[in-house]
Amino acid sequence: MGLDFTAIDFETANGFRGSPCAVGLTKVRGGVVVEEASWLMRPPENHDSFDHHNVRIHGIRPDRVAGLPRFGDLFPEIGAFIGGDVLAAHNAAFDLGVIRSGLEVSGLAGPAYDYVCTVMLSRRCYSLVSNSLPYAAEEAGVPLLNHHDAAEDARACAGILIDIAARHGAGSIAELYLSLGLNVSRQPAFDPRCDPLSKATQSALAALSGGPGGAAAPAARAYLPGWPEEGANPAPNADAAPDHPLFGQTVVFTGELAIPRTEAKIRSAELGARTESRVTSRTTVLVVGDGFVAADLRSGRLTGKARRVLELHDRGQPIEVLSEGEFLQMVGGHLAPAVLA
Repeated sequence: MGLDFTAIDFETANGFRGSPCAVGLTKVRGGVVVEEASWLMRPPENHDSFDHHNVRIHGIRPDRVAGLPRFGDLFPEIGAFIGGDVLAAHNAAFDLGVIRSGLEVSGLAGPAYDYVCTVMLSRRCYSLVSNSLPYAAEEAGVPLLNHHDAAEDARACAGILIDIAARHGAGSIAELYLSLGLNVSRQPAFDPRCDPLSKATQSALAALSGGPGGAAAPAARAYLPGWPEEGANPAPNADAAPDHPLFGQTVVFTGELAIPRTEAKIRSAELGARTESRVTSRTTVLVVGDGFVAADLRSGRLTGKARRVLELHDRGQPIEVLSEGEFLQMVGGHLAPAVLA
């Protein structure tokens, strides 16, 4: 078996994972790209509102998908392209979550998928201050001219995995993961008629109905003078999935977040992360609010904590900077409009 897989990238209309409006797919055989496909689509009914923040990120407006098939109608073609391949995605928990939530709210069953996450692989195999797709693609020598175009992002993800496999002399995903001491992750098959809905879908449906747990965080919060409330640092969940990008990490937050910092800490701890209130030699992840994006690392638009992280990274401490959008994709759940791209 050669280095065979399909890379996938979704763009969503709003903060709910189950609102896909675009998908890009890149099929690799023997470490070579052999086929690509992409679709624009309407998100599932009742989850098809477009948030301005998402539109600002990917440029897809409601009029571009008006009249197009919905995700549930297109999934047979998407699934046929994937076939039985291992899926690769940059922050795979998000993209696999899009498939699951999108199918759940469409009332459709989903197949099982084995998958690998190039964020995790980038973190393990490169030494970058940010493992966002542009930084990892640059390290892999992969062109990425139009980040957040689903087809380009899928192609870049494929290139990152091909590069990492080559650096390790691996001729297949199985060989690569064996050499790294990792296990390929698996999203099990499900049927929404009889299986429990995912947490993200439950939260989104509750928000629609106004039921318990349905109150979303406000899209924008009034400015409050002084430092954000840090709150307690909860103990990490030892039973969390060890293949999640935040499991075992020590996370610090800086800047104004769109969700309360106390909530961000709870979500992190549920996924197996340890949270702290200041950057130290133990810090492995810094989440930056205030609208930060990875490009700001080069422009110098940084908080004091972020500058401290850059200093520690230059001294050899393995530490990573995440935008709040990347963090929110990782922690999942239904989020208010204007929060998640």
